Amino acid sequence: MIDKKLQKAILLGENVAVEFKRCDGDISAETYKTVSSFLNRFGGDIYLGIEDNGTVKGIPVNSIPDLIKNFIKVVSNPELISPTVYLAPEILKYNNKHVIHIHIPPSSEVHSFKKIIYDRVDDADVKITSTSQIAMLYIRKQNIFTEKKVYPYVKENDLRFDLLPRIRQMAVNRNSEHPWKDLSDKELLISAGLYSEDKETGERGYNLAAVMLLGKDDVIRSIVPAYRTDTLVRKINLDRYDDRLIVETNLIESYNILFDFARKHLWDKFYLDGVTNTSLRDVITREMLVNTLMHREFTSSFISKFIIENDRMFIENANRAAKDGLITPDNMEPNPKNPLIASFFRNIGMADELGSGVRKLFYYGYRYSGKEPELIEGDIFRIIVPLDNNFSYDVETEKNTVTVEKTVEKTVEKTVEKTVEKTVEKILEIITNNPQVTQKELAKKTGLTIRGIEWNLSKLKEEGLLERIGADKGGHWVVK
Repeated sequence: MIDKKLQKAILLGENVAVEFKRCDGDISAETYKTVSSFLNRFGGDIYLGIEDNGTVKGIPVNSIPDLIKNFIKVVSNPELISPTVYLAPEILKYNNKHVIHIHIPPSSEVHSFKKIIYDRVDDADVKITSTSQIAMLYIRKQNIFTEKKVYPYVKENDLRFDLLPRIRQMAVNRNSEHPWKDLSDKELLISAGLYSEDKETGERGYNLAAVMLLGKDDVIRSIVPAYRTDTLVRKINLDRYDDRLIVETNLIESYNILFDFARKHLWDKFYLDGVTNTSLRDVITREMLVNTLMHREFTSSFISKFIIENDRMFIENANRAAKDGLITPDNMEPNPKNPLIASFFRNIGMADELGSGVRKLFYYGYRYSGKEPELIEGDIFRIIVPLDNNFSYDVETEKNTVTVEKTVEKTVEKTVEKTVEKTVEKILEIITNNPQVTQKELAKKTGLTIRGIEWNLSKLKEEGLLERIGADKGGHWVVK
């Protein structure tokens, strides 16, 4: 029996989680590079005995035990794979040919092969050498959220307490009985998890989430010097930019600054959502900006971007990825990258429950441009929303409605024509077989009313297809 997983892998070909190796006489060093890259990414499956194009060559049965023995020996050797890993190859059969399958689970460690770190990019094993790339691997493997890191020397005068009255009011506007309404400023921050204790070191203080949400600009720069959002418009000057804004302030004010920039450069198309006039531009921009502000990895040196072009707008930000590939409403798995910051945004009404943003982007994005957005998960997270200033959802809907109406109208006309043709044929057939037939008998045999028979006979006489000979009583019909 052919293994279904193997059959599917051959059908889809090599990708970020599947690798084929020919394996003529021995397991090559390239296989162990793939082991390392799979461990460092999201795991995967290696199939020995299959060429890159999916052709199954197979492995001689007598050589399989030694190959498996050598493989286990290498992945258990700390001089080669570090840290070592336990893997259990299995033998699969495909059209009377034998294949070795090795499933590699994702690891919580960063692994190297011969002291070199590899990462999986599409269907390739890429050597990682730069400090920033290695750092991103470790960030992805961390068991804690970097937003929770406590900074014991950050004090109240390092934070924008002047923003708290507005924040408190935003929370109350969302929920009139919100508990923040009656809390002091310090109690509010403790309630939001922004002032906490590091259970590992025992240190108490404001954490990175507090700094990013409410920190003064110079404090943010000293803790996360690479933090900024580079915002560009490229519509005329495609090599450089038509307008640019670099935003380096706290997340609360960053949202307002970025939102105003987007409103300045994007069309606000008319759209009725039921009976409510909804700003497609505002809904889409809100979801994009909230996502990039809430879920980015702030300790990365990657500069986040928000770029508006003629045919698309997109965001890019560093990310602690849970998987690779496209995100859709069907395969979406809510995964908060910064749960404290996300919760804060939800409390003040700037974000909804996890997952709702993806659904909104697909729903309203299509109504804005006639095309669906792309959400791409990886070490760099991207949201790409197509733009088309000439597209109007209402106009397209009206066109489609008119097209449907015309189609229905033509269908009805054809149906009526066919029905009439069949009725006429039936009448003529009856008269041919019985020229003395009465109107009452015609009505009974065709299912028409007497008036219907009279109308049809009149039309047939007018068109010269039928002639009455003699009186109504005692006469007969002649089919021409």
